[in-house]
Amino acid sequence: MDDIVITRDRDDVEMEDDEIDRLKKSASKRKGRGLAKSEVLRGDFDELEGETRPGGPQKSIEGWIIFVTNVHIEATENDIFDKFSEFGDIKNLHANLDRRTGYLKGYVCIEYEQYNEAHAAVEQMNNGDFLGQELKVDWAFVRPGKKSSTKRKERRRGRSPSPETE
Repeated sequence: MDDIVITRDRDDVEMEDDEIDRLKKSASKRKGRGLAKSEVLRGDFDELEGETRPGGPQKSIEGWIIFVTNVHIEATENDIFDKFSEFGDIKNLHANLDRRTGYLKGYVCIEYEQYNEAHAAVEQMNNGDFLGQELKVDWAFVRPGKKSSTKRKERRRGRSPSPETE
């Protein structure tokens, strides 16, 4: 591999046929199911801050986004901004309005720069009262995989249980 030279910003590269054949033989394919077992994906990679478990929050490209539902329709962006800015600096707040009535549709997306600010908002405002309604606050993006919840019972697929006879 020491004798391979990578050239950039050149329109035409002259190579002999035996050099091209040698490069093709030394190259390895990097697609399909074998990629996960190859050495390409082994190594040190950067990790995002926050929880790493499946079903945990996932950072968007610019920040941590929470999704707030059951917001009172007469709430204004300023009311929501004032309430949720108690937990940290709000980077972005998006509230959809109904075209016909001009009122809020009932949900809001709020973006925080820091994980701990968004986490505090989710923990403290979920099931909290706001303008007489109980808010539901959760993460907008979650990591792939199942949430680790002990509340759910796993359902068995197959035949339904036969009725008990006395």
